[in-house]
Amino acid sequence: MSPTAQQWTPAHGEPYRPVAYRPERMPAGRTLERAAELRERMGQRRTVRAFSPDPVPEQAVRDAIACAATAPSGAHQQPWTFVLVKDPEVRRQIRAAAEQEEQLSYEGRLGDEWLAALRPLGTDAVKTHLTDAPALIVVFQQRYWLGGDGSKRKHYYVDESVGIAVGMLLTALHLSGLAALVHTPSPMRFLAHVLGRPENEKAFAVIPVGYPADDCEVPDLVRKTLDQVLVEV
Repeated sequence: MSPTAQQWTPAHGEPYRPVAYRPERMPAGRTLERAAELRERMGQRRTVRAFSPDPVPEQAVRDAIACAATAPSGAHQQPWTFVLVKDPEVRRQIRAAAEQEEQLSYEGRLGDEWLAALRPLGTDAVKTHLTDAPALIVVFQQRYWLGGDGSKRKHYYVDESVGIAVGMLLTALHLSGLAALVHTPSPMRFLAHVLGRPENEKAFAVIPVGYPADDCEVPDLVRKTLDQVLVEV
């Protein structure tokens, strides 16, 4: 945290205190340049399941998490916790528990329709990325605020808020030159147990972070074009 940064404290019930916001307006030409550059760079983003064990700059990962934490959230409750897991033994425990759940899923719990949807991606119950990647970011959603005295307060739009933060995290990691994967083993209750998280937190996603392996392969996929996803009124 920078020396001038304020420490967040709950603002529930406090009066509205606006402050001026006057960001410098970027010239239209520069805006178009940046937008085109971002579109091109994000078009190169791929989900990676084969990671190199090479270490990554830890500060780059921390900075990406800091970017994710700037996401908008319901009532500005910021209902997220990011657990950065580097310890190989803890990653091994997470993989073992995840593969146990995934085995049940691939053996029938997912159902034929879901398995058919997954088939073009080449996934299975073996999750080597959980131990090959040098770091995992386990994202938890805070279902409610929990005070030090045990008091509780409702959070709003938790799923939406944490989902936006994860999207921003993936963007920040990619633009920093790192590869990632969103892994959502189901159910994920074991993650709170392994990582010792409090009762108000529920696992949302596991995100391995690293560099692609030298022999990394990805599915031959085609993204929808802008015309297929954009409706202008």
